[in-house]
Amino acid sequence: MQSQTIDPAKTELNHHHAAEASVGHHEEHPDHRMFGLIVFLIAEGMIFMGLFGAYLAFRATLPAWPPAGTPELELLLPGVNTINLISSSFVMHNADTAIKKNDARGAQIWLAITAAMGAIFLVGQVYEYTHLEFGLTTNLFASAFYVLTGFHGLHVTIGVLAIVAVLWRSRVPGHYSNEKHFGIEAAEIYWHFVDVIWIILFGLLYLL
Repeated sequence: MQSQTIDPAKTELNHHHAAEASVGHHEEHPDHRMFGLIVFLIAEGMIFMGLFGAYLAFRATLPAWPPAGTPELELLLPGVNTINLISSSFVMHNADTAIKKNDARGAQIWLAITAAMGAIFLVGQVYEYTHLEFGLTTNLFASAFYVLTGFHGLHVTIGVLAIVAVLWRSRVPGHYSNEKHFGIEAAEIYWHFVDVIWIILFGLLYLL
């Protein structure tokens, strides 16, 4: 039998081609999750802008706004709710900062606090609904009020559920780290979006 000799140069070249193929394979499948999230938020933002535009159009075309006889909205509870929601954005940011420092336990604590603050906001909104002196069909302002706050409340609910889901996944050691934390980052971005929408909403409904 003839013995086969291994050419070191050819072996190194083959390894080089294999490495290039591996890199090419990874480059063909980039992570589009952040891009998808941004597109989703842009679409959601356009829906809200359409609703805000309709509200402003109603306000501009009617001789009196809110229509005569509409009970005045109380500011205390919505104001406290607004402070709570804005504060929760800073708390959520602390969760993202913690995980980027590999502090998984700290991230869990901040996530839990954020979810609780979001739940408190929803409870406050339900409480306000039960004490309002007008219903969904009382007049155009009432309908707009319930549609806008209800649609936003739905997004807050989704945000709270997303944070709870991230918190649940974080119980697995190493699931999130300073190098792998998209779930927490995505939840934070969505939560900031919800907060910004509420600030606009609060100004339109309660202050103007």
